Amino acid sequence: MIKKLIRKILGVKEAPVRDTSVPVILGAQQHGIEPRLLSSNAVRVTSTLQDAGYQAFVVGGAVRDLLLGVKPKDFDIATDATPEQVKRLFRRAFIIGKRFQIVHVMFGQDLLEVTTFRGPSIENAPKDEHGRVLRDNTFGTMAEDAERRDFTINAMYYNPASEEVWDYHGGIEDIRAKTLRIIGVPEARYREDPVRMLRVTRFAAKLGFQIEPGTREPITVMAPLIDNVPPARVFDEMLKLLMSGHALACLQQLRKEGLHHGLLPLLDVVLEQPLGVKFVTLALDSTDRRIHAGKTVSPGFLFASLLWHQVLEKWNAYKASGEFPIPALHLAADEVLDSQTEKLALQRKIGSDMRDIWSMQPRFERRTGKNPYKLLEHLRFRAGYDFLLLRCASGEIDAELGEWWTAFYDGDETEREQLVAGLSQSGGAAGGAKRKRPPRRGGRNKGEAGGDEGGSGDAGYGGQADSGYAEAGHAGGHASGTEGAPAPREPRPPRARAPRPPRNRAPAGSDSGNGGGNGGNSGE
Repeated sequence: MIKKLIRKILGVKEAPVRDTSVPVILGAQQHGIEPRLLSSNAVRVTSTLQDAGYQAFVVGGAVRDLLLGVKPKDFDIATDATPEQVKRLFRRAFIIGKRFQIVHVMFGQDLLEVTTFRGPSIENAPKDEHGRVLRDNTFGTMAEDAERRDFTINAMYYNPASEEVWDYHGGIEDIRAKTLRIIGVPEARYREDPVRMLRVTRFAAKLGFQIEPGTREPITVMAPLIDNVPPARVFDEMLKLLMSGHALACLQQLRKEGLHHGLLPLLDVVLEQPLGVKFVTLALDSTDRRIHAGKTVSPGFLFASLLWHQVLEKWNAYKASGEFPIPALHLAADEVLDSQTEKLALQRKIGSDMRDIWSMQPRFERRTGKNPYKLLEHLRFRAGYDFLLLRCASGEIDAELGEWWTAFYDGDETEREQLVAGLSQSGGAAGGAKRKRPPRRGGRNKGEAGGDEGGSGDAGYGGQADSGYAEAGHAGGHASGTEGAPAPREPRPPRARAPRPPRNRAPAGSDSGNGGGNGGNSGE
């Protein structure tokens, strides 16, 4: 009664009552699915289960994509066999999950998820204080399973053997009308699983569908429930959203539905900084183009892009307070990443990749001596280089720096030597205005001031360095000071040392383990 009153106040029209216990069955001529779009392993799993006497169907998003004429990336199978019965039929099958038990069936690198039809009721299922279901392993019929699915377009079942689609909730009609409609009472379904609010937003942006008014209305009011979702689930959903091939549209849809504020700290500010907006837009556009081209994408690069302007702001603040540039950058990175931990369960490897990308940025401005060669050998060079080009394209830094590194990266040994020599003859590492080095403690003179690579002893880290001391600590560096520079108080005679010829090194971009700049293709 109360729910009906709320829906009446919100102006939500009741959907026509239909018998959802009996499916509408469509043959091949009616649904138009192309069998060539099916995975051979999905057909193998369904046929194995059917031969053993069980029902088995391709289900969910795979059927939706097949009806839209798109080859699905993943295939899920639904069956009346229990997880233990499924496991016995396949050599490489593993039961996983606590909230919902599913079976992962492996064929080489291909993974298929097999789920048992779920039961009709979750009234007795364990829930948290906000109504979110914690565990639910009640099994049921296919009709009951369809009732438990989130949206009508994801509640259809396809039998590869008979080429039939079974539709319990009008999913075919909604696909043709490009409409997203939740199954059941929206308020109750969002309370059961708040992540559904993120999912409907992602589907709307990815598919270009409209959210049905009754499905959309409660989102603004119920958005705070997302705070109760475990960070790992939020991260998984955000990763799907950002790597959907429509990342920018998804972020805009989140904002449209009022889901960006408070959802993730990065979304609160990333679209509200003029320079940050341009940078993030370029990064997401590049990501979308790579995905549409069938190329892989590095999550570390993606999240490093989204959080960069927060890091940049805090880095500048630490430097302004007197902190040395390199420690300041590390402190800024720590602070920004720590601020995400409550809402975003970043994997350790992703966090490590983000730090590598950020820490390389000021090193790109050190272009004399052996510095460019050392940076070229960095395992994540390609990612850092692509990130540098994004900064140039967004107007954050001078495009000359990116052009120089592109020439250095593409050049042979002779061309690289000429590029470095040209900077040395002009009086130091170009790439920005010279910065005054903070005073050193202990009164060490310039001849002793060469710091370790990446350490806090770098002169003017992130700006122009004086080659008279910035390179003094590196073998093979330029020992002579900039013309017109003041002489040290206690000069020491230079040591006689023959310069070492540059070694022949393979280009850093050939490292296939790098993940590529914005993805896994190192050649990109």
